[in-house]
Amino acid sequence: MQEGHLRDQGPDLDRTEEICGLQPNEYTLSQETIDYLKQPTFDIWHWEPNEMLSLLEHIFHELGLVKEFNMNPITLKRWLLCVQENYRNNPFHNFRHCFCVTQMMYGMVNLCELQEKISIEEIGTLIIASICHDLDHPGYNNTYQINARTELAIRYNDISPLENHHCAVAFQILSNPETNIFSNVDKETFKRIRAGITQLILATDMARHSEIIENFKSKLEGKFDFKNKEQIDTLKMVLIKCCDISNEVRPMEVSEPWVDCLLEEYFNQSDREKMEGLPVAPFMDRDKVTKPSAQIGFIKFVLIPMFETVSKLFPQIDDTMVEPLRLARDRYEGMKEQAPTQK
Repeated sequence: MQEGHLRDQGPDLDRTEEICGLQPNEYTLSQETIDYLKQPTFDIWHWEPNEMLSLLEHIFHELGLVKEFNMNPITLKRWLLCVQENYRNNPFHNFRHCFCVTQMMYGMVNLCELQEKISIEEIGTLIIASICHDLDHPGYNNTYQINARTELAIRYNDISPLENHHCAVAFQILSNPETNIFSNVDKETFKRIRAGITQLILATDMARHSEIIENFKSKLEGKFDFKNKEQIDTLKMVLIKCCDISNEVRPMEVSEPWVDCLLEEYFNQSDREKMEGLPVAPFMDRDKVTKPSAQIGFIKFVLIPMFETVSKLFPQIDDTMVEPLRLARDRYEGMKEQAPTQK
C-alpha cells in the first residue's frame, strides 16, 4: 500500500484567491444558518465544499479564535483549503466527515457552555484537532496497516499508525508559512497548542477507548475540577471521541447515509484483506454484516455508555444527544426484527 503523504505543501493559491474573493470576512450566512450551525441536528449533507469552508471559517471568528491567536484571516482561508485538499476521497473518512466532527464539537462547546469553563486556547485545540483528526486517511484502518505491514505501521512501530500520521500531516501543513495560522503566537503558546492537538488526535484511536473512558469516570467520582489541567485534558479527549463517532446522535435522515458510507469503506478493506490473505474482522465482512447488526452493538455498548457518562457532567446533553441514541438503538433493533437477513 502506498504510504500516506502530504499531497500539496501549499494550497492552490489561485483557488484560494478565488475563495478569498467570494468569501469576504463580512459573512453572508443567514442568521438562521448561524443558529442552526450550533445544533446537533444540523444536516451536514446540504453543503458544498466551499460552503463547508465558509462555515468552518465562521466558527473560528465566532468563537474568538482568530482574535485569540492573532490569525491572519487570509492565512486561515489558505489553511482550511490546504486541510481540505489533504483529505482523500474515501467513502467515509473524507472532508465531509471532518466537517461533521467539527460541527458537532462546535455544538457541544455551545450546549455545554464550555467557554465559561475552559480557556479559549483549550477550545481552539478542540476545534483544530477536530478539523485535522483524520488528515490523509487512506481508507484502511490501523488493523490493516499493522497486518499488512505498511510503511505507516513500520514508521510508527504499530502504535496508532493512522492517528500519528494525521498529526504529522497537520503539523506539516502548519510548518508552511503560507498556511501557518499560529505564526503570530509565541513559542510557549505554540508548544502547548501542539501538545494539546497531538493528545486529542491520538485519543481518537478506538483501541484506547476503554482506557480513556475509565480514566474520565474516575475523574467524575469526586467533584470535577475545571481548574485542574489533567482533568480538563481527559474531558477534552472524551469530547473529541464523542464528536468523532457522533453520527447516530443526529436525525435518522442525516445519520443513516453515514452507515452506508462506513460499510462501503469496511467492505473495501475486507475485500482487500481477503485478496491479500490477511485476517478479516466479521464486522467488516460484506458476507456477514447487515446495517442493523453493524449499528446495534456499537450504539448499545460504545455510544450510549460514553454519552451517558458525559451527561453526568453536562446534564443538558441528555435530551439532545443521549435520547436520540436510545431512539436510534430502538430503530435498528426494529429493523433487525423485521428483516433479519436484510443487507
